[in-house]
Amino acid sequence: MSDDTARTVHARYPEHLRARVDDYLSGLWFMTGDPVADAEAAGTEGLVEAMRYSLLAGGKRIRPVLALATCQALGRDPDEIMPAAAAIELIHTYSLIHDDLPAMDDDDLRRGTPTCHVVYGDDVAILAGDALFAEAVRLVCEGQGGGPTVQVGILSEISRATGVVGMVGGQYLDIEDAGGSSADALARVHALKTGRLMAAAVHVALALAPPSAAEDAAYRAFARELGLLFQIVDDILDVAGSEEELGKAVGTDERLGKVTYVSLHGMDRARELAAQSHARAIGLLDGVDGQVDDLAGIADTAFTRQS
Repeated sequence: MSDDTARTVHARYPEHLRARVDDYLSGLWFMTGDPVADAEAAGTEGLVEAMRYSLLAGGKRIRPVLALATCQALGRDPDEIMPAAAAIELIHTYSLIHDDLPAMDDDDLRRGTPTCHVVYGDDVAILAGDALFAEAVRLVCEGQGGGPTVQVGILSEISRATGVVGMVGGQYLDIEDAGGSSADALARVHALKTGRLMAAAVHVALALAPPSAAEDAAYRAFARELGLLFQIVDDILDVAGSEEELGKAVGTDERLGKVTYVSLHGMDRARELAAQSHARAIGLLDGVDGQVDDLAGIADTAFTRQS
């Protein structure tokens, strides 16, 4: 991106990419097409209903849209990365189902609708989350193009972003209050809990269409910064947002005694940190030659959610 195309915040979210994601997700019924295997799964309709209830509950689809926008910036058809992008959204949805459970955050509302465990019970909600994770792996194995090497690379990126050195590890540190209460500790917890899966959305596109070493570094740094920005703004909205706007309960972090950017730094400083993170994210796109307007629009939208 040259100096003469310098951008200001305009928050043009790539709705055209979100529409593609929504269309793809709505077609997932989690059957195999094998008559014998599908017949043996008779009676699991209630499980599939719970999975689709949470998966199709709306939302910005930030992570899969990020994957599609990165693929597009790399000069490829965004649909080429759709199975991996959808897999990341399945994993994100499973994490939300489990996060809302009484044993975790005990939330009754998500995206403006009752949470999965409220509608289907704790037991079915747990199974729905488990199944979404398994189906995410199957999507990559059976649907993602690029050959076995690309598929394995994508699965490796997603599994690292999800497991002990990613989302689940960060969630453990968060609920056990084991990460510490310093600014560095907070950044580390959120890098694992939120940032790694966000970054994986960019990394899967890099696995499909590897750029130069310099561009690869710029994309990866952008992904890390976007994850940080998203978490800072989430912390702000948990205090300054409304249930109507967010579609979920606010004040959860304070109720659970969690350390956040707002509790640690105060609201004014948290807003400053969000602005700085947004500026860094946009600046990192200067190191990329492709069409990055949609990537910039994602960063803009993440930042302006607090307004």
